[in-house]
Amino acid sequence: ENRPRFWGRHAVAAALANPERDVFRIWATREAAAEYEIDPSIPFSFADVADLGRLVPKDAPHQGIVIEVGRLEDLLLADLLDQAEDGRPLLVLDQVTDPHNVGAILRSAAAFNALGVVTQDRHAPPESGALAKAASGALETMPWVRVVNLARSLDDMAENGFWRIGLTGEAETTLAEALGPKRVALVLGAEGEGMRQNTQVH
Repeated sequence: ENRPRFWGRHAVAAALANPERDVFRIWATREAAAEYEIDPSIPFSFADVADLGRLVPKDAPHQGIVIEVGRLEDLLLADLLDQAEDGRPLLVLDQVTDPHNVGAILRSAAAFNALGVVTQDRHAPPESGALAKAASGALETMPWVRVVNLARSLDDMAENGFWRIGLTGEAETTLAEALGPKRVALVLGAEGEGMRQNTQVH
């Protein structure tokens, strides 16, 4: 299996600190290596900046360290809903496929203490370096659930007391008003297309 490579200070530090994250290899410059607590059991290589540049996509800002990781275990929506607390929204992404956007949403979700982020398995990017970089550490801490059937999952949320609110471009409601009910599932539509009809009906 093709293992993701993460780079950049926040993404790497968070991955190294996450007991759920398997780290298989580390490459770093001497300067960068000194900044991290690195488990001596992980295979480690010193590398110069040019070598690191060849391990990641072109021009990726690796900041002197690259790690090869395993993907996190899949989480179940039912387990996340069991932990539901008033005032902690769920973010539901309907066909948001750009890894930078998903990463940024994970970061925002962490900033306002969301319960988790839910995406449809078929229409979401896999864990990747670009996504982890955009999430700036939140990929390791913000629960991300991938579901097969988004409409059914939205029904499960409603049964758990969540109000489902679709944020489309033409919505008049301010976010503050939308967050009025104690439990909210905010549905963010796809880039460009907006939400698909069957999601909007809810």
